[in-house]
Amino acid sequence: MKNQIHVIYGKDPTLMTEKLLKATAPLKGLSKNIAIGIKPNLVSATPPSEGAVTHPEIVEGIIKYLKEQGFYNIKILEGSWVGDETKRAFDVCGYKALSSKYDVPLIDLKKDGYTECNYEGYKIKVCNEILKIDYLINVPLIKGHCQTKMTCALKNLKGVIPDSEKRRFHTLGLHKPIAVLNKLVKQNLIIADAICPDPYFEEGGRPYEMNMIALGFDPVLMDVFAAEVLGYRKEDISYLMMAEKMGVGSFGPYEKVEHDLENKGFDEIRQPEEKYLNLIDEAGACSACYSNLVNALKRLDEEGLCGCLVDNICIGQYYRDYPGEIGVGDCTEACKINIPGCPPEQDEIYIFLKKLIKGSLP
Repeated sequence: MKNQIHVIYGKDPTLMTEKLLKATAPLKGLSKNIAIGIKPNLVSATPPSEGAVTHPEIVEGIIKYLKEQGFYNIKILEGSWVGDETKRAFDVCGYKALSSKYDVPLIDLKKDGYTECNYEGYKIKVCNEILKIDYLINVPLIKGHCQTKMTCALKNLKGVIPDSEKRRFHTLGLHKPIAVLNKLVKQNLIIADAICPDPYFEEGGRPYEMNMIALGFDPVLMDVFAAEVLGYRKEDISYLMMAEKMGVGSFGPYEKVEHDLENKGFDEIRQPEEKYLNLIDEAGACSACYSNLVNALKRLDEEGLCGCLVDNICIGQYYRDYPGEIGVGDCTEACKINIPGCPPEQDEIYIFLKKLIKGSLP
């Protein structure tokens, strides 16, 4: 079963999740007293229909199944990305209501302490509440990411580290620390949301209706599957290649077990060529800041304005004290022209760059 990816199609995420769990019985034989953690992807405070966050209906299916099997020591744990509040995400994304309905506590990892963990001399701070969990159920999305091309099981664990460490990951190149983190924190079960994910950006906005959920036990194998769904090869995802070499999981081959095939109805995803990304000079940028810039540029590109930008745009922590031409975010305040914020909002960046293009900025 470890080399299987179970996939189900349909319109009822709660029922679909329960069906997958009943078909695989992942916790069979385990003590009913174990501490179970459910880690969704609540990167930002946006409705699940926009394609950025895990549908609460999937987590509801997990909770219902666990309680039916006699498991009651359950927590939902998450830390949203830098620049957003987990508490607000819990509310907007439907998890506050879910917590109240099933009496399952919500743990905001941004307010948690941390322990410095070590893998072969590589040190990473991990939130304490995660280290107390006996069985971790990872509930990521199969979606795109503007810096790493995709995010699923492996990258979703970035939510279990403090904000200071999230920023540091970007200065370290993002890929290796993601792989190392998965050596330090073991996920036991992955239930991946592909109901209507955004195949291009982690903050959503372009949801793609797939009506699919996937279940697996190996995070590397799940990410191989996710990469294929999104139109990538495993070799395109650096942290995936690193994680396999570190022994986090296997490349497979995997057996795809499909359920409710009559509900399948989505076309293959093809990644577009987005030339406006060549306008960005990124070095150590946090995901929220980078994503807001990318989406602002996309809007300008749709208006035919990106070609009017003469200078590339600096973004990221390595641009502190660097006297570039155009900078986005507080880290680039030394640039000749800069929009402040940590992160600046997408609309602010769009207006800033549009005024610059139109010649109304100095």
